[in-house]
Amino acid sequence: MKKQLTIFLIIALVLLGVVGPASARKVEITYWQYFYQTKKDTINELIEEFEKENPDITVKHLTFPYENYNTKVASSVPAGIGPNVINLYYGWLPTYIDAGYLQPLPTDHFSPAQIEKDFFPLVKAAKINGSYYALPTAVRSLALIWNKDRFQAAGLDPESPPKTLDQMVEFAKKLTKTDQAGNITHPGMTVDINKQMHHWVREILVRQFGGAPYSDDNRTVTYNNQAGYNGFEFFVELSQKHKVGKVGFFTDDVTAFKSGRVGMYIDGSFRIGTLNALKNLNYGVAEIPSYNGIKSNFASFWANGITSYTKGEELQASIKFLKFLTSDKAMELWLKNVGELPAKPSVAIKDQNINDPQYGPFIKGLEYAHATYFVDEVAQRQVWIDAYDKVRLQGLSVKKAVDEAAEAEQKVLDKYYQDK
Repeated sequence: MKKQLTIFLIIALVLLGVVGPASARKVEITYWQYFYQTKKDTINELIEEFEKENPDITVKHLTFPYENYNTKVASSVPAGIGPNVINLYYGWLPTYIDAGYLQPLPTDHFSPAQIEKDFFPLVKAAKINGSYYALPTAVRSLALIWNKDRFQAAGLDPESPPKTLDQMVEFAKKLTKTDQAGNITHPGMTVDINKQMHHWVREILVRQFGGAPYSDDNRTVTYNNQAGYNGFEFFVELSQKHKVGKVGFFTDDVTAFKSGRVGMYIDGSFRIGTLNALKNLNYGVAEIPSYNGIKSNFASFWANGITSYTKGEELQASIKFLKFLTSDKAMELWLKNVGELPAKPSVAIKDQNINDPQYGPFIKGLEYAHATYFVDEVAQRQVWIDAYDKVRLQGLSVKKAVDEAAEAEQKVLDKYYQDK
């Protein structure tokens, strides 16, 4: 009788959810990304859907200011108290891997051959020493964004953006307005190099003027030649010679364009969601202007990886979540909410996307885009910022500034590859 009563009580407790098999226990994993409102909101939406499909898994979502993000990672992950799944810029991967923050994606769940079949080729930038360490939900390219109202005020056709670099300079001059003292009040275009413009110089202008930024194996800087000098000179002359923009106007290029005062600027597809939230901004998107018939673009992505200390049930839950984040469903929602392009051609290259007046130019740009193989993204960006400052603030020649940038960046590459 006692035995029957015990069995009855156990069955009752199981039905009530008080006790049960170990597999019914909820597993909690933590996801980190830097704070960007539309990304935060979209991840929360995806987590809600994921938890419905996987009731045994809970995902805790934390965000941090971009400026403090890597510092937070460095202080938390080695101690095993940070995220299980982490969002990071692909250019940080070598640094994260060398520091031991990430583990290779298990090939039984993420086959390299399948990844390279399903994703845009630029995803190979996440393959380090033969292993994939992270995968993107979305990818980015650059495009020219123009203010249609500023075009109309300058006597330009608001539906006809420049298609070549020469046209872009011509339009920028007409768009630029100054006060009686000669101060720029309405720039024709932005000229800050520290946002997306250093990518425009490195991967677009250098190539359009006939060169390449690096050797095929990415170990040697190759822009310290005439193509590099000409490409950088074109950028410098926008402010120095043509005077169509001012560094730091309205603090930065994004804020300046959002103010409605700027005619044109170059930015990534991720900015569309933010611009669409501005009700009074009448803007258009076009492919990056070509030069002598040569098109080029820069592609990049933020990817999701699994931290090195994630093991056991948390690892299995993290694998499921990473698969969900790289699903067609997640990519479609990311495009809709954030404006970044699906990382799989099968999702991105659809008629409704290609023909979309906002997303279409970015997607077309992926066809001829290059993803810089960064080994230290921060340092490699800084060499171009320094080169620009040396020319405009110190009077250094373009050639000398480019040569010094190449020398500084080569040291970064040599340091990374010395034991590889």
